[in-house]
Amino acid sequence: MASDALYINDRITIAGWELTEQFVLAGGPGGQNVNKVATAVQLFFNVPNSPSLNDRVKANTVRLAGRRVSKDGVLMIEASRFRSQDRNREDARERLKELILEAAAPPPPPRKKTKPTKGSIERRLKEKSGRSEVKKMRGKPGGD
Repeated sequence: MASDALYINDRITIAGWELTEQFVLAGGPGGQNVNKVATAVQLFFNVPNSPSLNDRVKANTVRLAGRRVSKDGVLMIEASRFRSQDRNREDARERLKELILEAAAPPPPPRKKTKPTKGSIERRLKEKSGRSEVKKMRGKPGGD
């Protein structure tokens, strides 16, 4: 269990009991340290059952996380970038924070419809008529 709460922003704080950490053996370089010490961290966060997030943020988090979310909605972040357990733990928590911040970002404003300018309409029509003339010239010459 993760003991301390994860502060996301002034409106969102994830309680420590919502996060579960599991330490596993990491692969890759590191020599004997990799074979003996469980330095990689798997951070689990149950997104649908979290009281800390509203429904929009939950849906966005699941959508952004993609394959990292199980069928039950449990998000797993694995961190094995560093050789020490503490740094990997901080890295996993930081990546969860970034994901939730991205999910909590406000949606973009709706597009405002604009009317084409008079000049752009005239240029488009002039280009169309020019293209029409080019295509007429490609035809067989008319016999007089």
